[in-house]
Amino acid sequence: MSLHIFNTLTRVQEPFTPIEPGHVRMYVCGMTIYDLCHIGHARMAMAFDIVQRWLKCSGYRVTYVRNITDIDDKIIRRALERNIPIRALTDEMIDVMHQDIGKLGIESPTIEPRATQYVPQMLGMIRQLEQKGLAYQVPGGDVNYAVRKFPGYGKLSGKSLESLRAGERVAVDDGKVDPLDFVLWKAAKQSEPEDAKWDGTTTDADYGKGRPGWHIECSAMSCHTLGETFDIHGGGMDLQFPHHENEIAQTEGVTGKTMAQVWMHNGLVQLDNEKMSKSLGNFFTIREVLAKYDPQTVRFFLVRGHYRTALGYSDAHLDDARSSLMRLYTALALVPASSAARAIDWTHPMAKRFKAAMDDDFGTPEAVAVLFELASEVNRTASGELAALLKALGGCLGLLQGDPKAFLQAGASLDDAAIQARIEERAAVKAARDFQRADAIRKELLELGIVLKDSAQGTSWEVRQ
Repeated sequence: MSLHIFNTLTRVQEPFTPIEPGHVRMYVCGMTIYDLCHIGHARMAMAFDIVQRWLKCSGYRVTYVRNITDIDDKIIRRALERNIPIRALTDEMIDVMHQDIGKLGIESPTIEPRATQYVPQMLGMIRQLEQKGLAYQVPGGDVNYAVRKFPGYGKLSGKSLESLRAGERVAVDDGKVDPLDFVLWKAAKQSEPEDAKWDGTTTDADYGKGRPGWHIECSAMSCHTLGETFDIHGGGMDLQFPHHENEIAQTEGVTGKTMAQVWMHNGLVQLDNEKMSKSLGNFFTIREVLAKYDPQTVRFFLVRGHYRTALGYSDAHLDDARSSLMRLYTALALVPASSAARAIDWTHPMAKRFKAAMDDDFGTPEAVAVLFELASEVNRTASGELAALLKALGGCLGLLQGDPKAFLQAGASLDDAAIQARIEERAAVKAARDFQRADAIRKELLELGIVLKDSAQGTSWEVRQ
């Protein structure tokens, strides 16, 4: 089976063929940088990290673009609250974002454009839209998109014009011809800081001082990094409307071409069955989560659910993820790490099943199930070859690449030397047939959260979770 992807635009799962053979071009809407990233942001970044990893495992060259929105109303307000320049705030938050998602093993995109680097390209698109009759300037200086002038509006979300209303992030101004129209260029307000204003002059138009609207940013950045038509456009399910719908209207309004062949949307993280978001105040930052759980556990928690499903967040779910990941690492602890450094044999039945799962719209739940079956076989056979396959397949998901012993023993209340001394004492009393004392040593360690595991290779230990 070749790779099939669920396309939000067509609402069916389709075989995937890139426009350029062997090369996939993918654009994903990234973060708006005004505060620490939360676990919902991590879910989006992780979903498309898995997509680009699997594309690479499948032999494709991938150009992955994930943008940064570094100018909007929230950023301006936060910079004013902290009495620092906008650029100082965004530089700080971008650095923090890189640190936080980097700890989760999320790889850097090929290109990471900032919106403020593409203002001239945005102005060029706005001017073309105006020339085509798809945009108009109002007396206050704003330039708006005329939604009803674009025949295909609503094709991504499936909403009719009659059922639509302005999106939450689009300010409705009296100057709009239609309430559905959205802003392309925001005229500067006297109360705004100077570093929130750009020159709106183009070669044949002058829109005055201002800044771009949110939607035009991604149209300009995707076109100028990947071309007018590219393979995959991704983002959170909450961006499907209005953001992605508006991107299509802008980009295709300028080019007359299909913007993206495939649209992908990841499910959201929920807390008590409600979307996790900063606006609702029901979120946990990545840093808060990593203060309680190790990065590999958090990654496993995010990876094992299918990218299109909602993901419930709770300590119980993360505890379960930790316990499950321990089972996989326990299997790898049976063999030397060096024996796992091999290329994947895709003809192996387990590898074929893993590939079939991932080729079925990046089916990580089924792929992870294969990893557990492999781990059971490693435990049963102590096969270095199967352990190698387990680690290599895990690597396609960014999992199981750490040292098994270090993972299993992290957080121990005693140091390794002290524990080894107790293990040696236990071995000695067992040899002397003092089984009561041997059991007592095991119990004493267990009370400290240290679990002893006997095997043909000797006694090992891990931390009980």
